[in-house]
Amino acid sequence: MYLPQIFEESRPEVLHELIRSHPFSTFVIHTEAGLTANHIPFVLDAQAGAHGTLRGHVARSNPVWQQLAGCSEALAIFQGAQSYITPSWYPSKHADGKAVPTWNYAVVHAHGQPRAVDDAHWLLEHVTQLTAQQEARQALPWKVSDAPVEYIDQMLRQIVGIEIPILKLQGKWKVSQNRKTGDRLGVAAGLESLATDGSRAMGQLVMERVPRP
Repeated sequence: MYLPQIFEESRPEVLHELIRSHPFSTFVIHTEAGLTANHIPFVLDAQAGAHGTLRGHVARSNPVWQQLAGCSEALAIFQGAQSYITPSWYPSKHADGKAVPTWNYAVVHAHGQPRAVDDAHWLLEHVTQLTAQQEARQALPWKVSDAPVEYIDQMLRQIVGIEIPILKLQGKWKVSQNRKTGDRLGVAAGLESLATDGSRAMGQLVMERVPRP
């Protein structure tokens, strides 16, 4: 990933929080047939390994888990807030016209050597954690134990786990740090005016990195 220093985010707790809040990843490996991408949610265990460990699963019919045997490295991409940025939000644009559109975004890249896990106990613990994480937002959270044991056992036989001890973790927060403070404040105000969840999330990221007097 192209990563100018001004946009680099290296704090583990910040990178981990983006993974937790945006767990649905683009999971990329290189196979004999070339690059293969799948889209799966991961649960992060921040305490396992130097940079944490990702755990997910795929359908048993998906050949990707069998391809991991010869795979030395995988990349999981976690996309956070993102937004188009119009130069009309820059006060400097109205002064000299020297501005062009851009795109703001926050993203985390997790690299590691993946392995397939075909173990019923591991899978039950994993899907229980994944479900609890996502169902926490519901008024009446569904639990794996709500379904009949025989049915859950049947479902578990149809999936295979994927585990990735993270060897390298990179974060890029491109949130207008290359603009003057006035332009950054203009971007935040413009994003707020759009009044969407995504625009507000990006506006907050911009404001978090505005220099304080």
